[in-house]
Amino acid sequence: MIRKKKKYSRPQRPFDKARIEAENVLKDKYGLKNKKEIWKADAAIGRIRNQAKELITKSDEEKNAFVEKLHKKGFGVKSVADSLALDKEDWLKRRLQTILKKKGLTTTTKQARQLITHKHVSIGDQIVNIPSYQVSLEEEGLVKLNITLKTDKKPKTKVEKIKEELEEEKQKVKEEPEVSKEPKEENKAEEVNGEKKE
Repeated sequence: MIRKKKKYSRPQRPFDKARIEAENVLKDKYGLKNKKEIWKADAAIGRIRNQAKELITKSDEEKNAFVEKLHKKGFGVKSVADSLALDKEDWLKRRLQTILKKKGLTTTTKQARQLITHKHVSIGDQIVNIPSYQVSLEEEGLVKLNITLKTDKKPKTKVEKIKEELEEEKQKVKEEPEVSKEPKEENKAEEVNGEKKE
């Protein structure tokens, strides 16, 4: 069995306070499970930067192909120099979990993560249950939820309640049959000299 190579490296200074605080902010912002996901994003951006450095001396065709590839992935890159300025946050913004929140399909990133792992999210017809899946620009429009979330209805104000009561009263008045103004013949026979018989 071939042992898989790690796709990230741990920080050289494990107890650097400034780095830990910055990572905690990112972890909460993007609803990540652990800091390993941040290190993976950092490593992925590092690989893109290394490719960009190698392309500096290459032909324009190769540079354009590289820039176009990054543009399709959803990074707002217009040149090789822009790809050197990419940050781990740019990678985290393209995660399926973040895209769900950005599109307004969920209220929080943690809720998005839960729905993805429970297989309620699909891209086109394909169900995707990987929160860290990198969504390309083409796929972004195809992301959808397979369930409808219940939204809490806002409580009605006093004015709205009064309006509803008035409308209900109007409906009742319309539904009631009109009472004829002339007294019935039976009532006329009973009345003698302006007095009713008992």
